Amino acid sequence: MYVLRIEFGISIGGMMDPQYVEQPMSWAKTVSIAEHLIVPVVVIGTAGTAGMIRRLRANLLDELQKQYVVTGRAKGLPNLRLLLKYPVRMSLNPFVADIGNMLPQIVSGSAVVAMVMSLPTTGPMLIDALRSQDMYLAGSFLMFLSVLTIVGMLLSDLALALLDPRIRLGGRAQR
Repeated sequence: MYVLRIEFGISIGGMMDPQYVEQPMSWAKTVSIAEHLIVPVVVIGTAGTAGMIRRLRANLLDELQKQYVVTGRAKGLPNLRLLLKYPVRMSLNPFVADIGNMLPQIVSGSAVVAMVMSLPTTGPMLIDALRSQDMYLAGSFLMFLSVLTIVGMLLSDLALALLDPRIRLGGRAQR
């Protein structure tokens, strides 16, 4: 926030510059919104990245020790082809399965960022609903998060079915 304010002259906080609040949508207002969303997008987007990278690295190191990789190396397969063909695909399975949980975490985890940066998003709305004991608004928001969880898990299951040929959508094991 400091670097954007001092070095680039972009005001931080709120959704747009105050001069555009009551104005109709225009190109200048769109640019102002985009400038104000740089920091929240970076913060929310990189929040879980370190944990996901560590899990992917651990899974890949585990896959590299398996027999089929040792056999592929012994047969003389090029390292890049060997790495991309099997171990990376197999180590991506838990990674892709975790991505399904990221969708509701992005929406609910943005509450702190929105409160710090004075953004009018769902986070402060939920906090205000809980403070004022508005059970209908808070319940609706939690229902929305549960729908996002179901959609995220469906998307990650479909991605897993595309990624791993051992996973089939039919429901029965083939003999």
